Amino acid sequence: MIKGWYDRHVMPRLVTCACSQDAIADRRAEIVPLASGRVFELGCGGGLNQPLYDREAVTLFAGIDPHEGLLRAARKRAAEIGWEHDLRQASGEDIPFADGSFDTVVCTYTLCSVDNPSRVISELSRILKPGGRLLFLEHGRAPDPAVYKWQKRIEPIWKPMAGGCHLTRPVGGSLRAAGLEVEPLGQMYLTQTPRPLGWMEWGIARKRGA
Repeated sequence: MIKGWYDRHVMPRLVTCACSQDAIADRRAEIVPLASGRVFELGCGGGLNQPLYDREAVTLFAGIDPHEGLLRAARKRAAEIGWEHDLRQASGEDIPFADGSFDTVVCTYTLCSVDNPSRVISELSRILKPGGRLLFLEHGRAPDPAVYKWQKRIEPIWKPMAGGCHLTRPVGGSLRAAGLEVEPLGQMYLTQTPRPLGWMEWGIARKRGA
């Protein structure tokens, strides 16, 4: 009962606040404006990325989020912006859009919390058109063994507090393992954040041979 109340009312505010800090906003502003054409955003709830898109380059904004409260906020922001949108409540393991529907897929701070990352990446690849791009900005497993050791210690406590967020999941490695070619654009530890919580990677992924 307490967990259900926390997940509905506290966790969304906590995640939105954490993902709105200046250093993260700077990275979002670097990757999100690269999107063009028909765009799909995984974990679109809250709508934090919406003001960063190049409106002239985006012809449709679609997305999913499993959390009803966060999705309401995303729909409200889309209505305020006034652009064509299709935002649905769903999970990344079963995306309710047809194969090859999108020119760009955007994934920011979401793969850390999905139940089955390999399945989700497979779904993102499925809905991406040949020659399309997956723009990612994610946090996860740090490259330094000492930091990774602490991530493994902290993760069991961190996950229920942060909406199922995993600290030890590889970022670029997960995309490559799913058969995507990855063009790294940057990686760093988030400033003013404990290192076990702050490793980030961002870049562009494409289907091999596309």
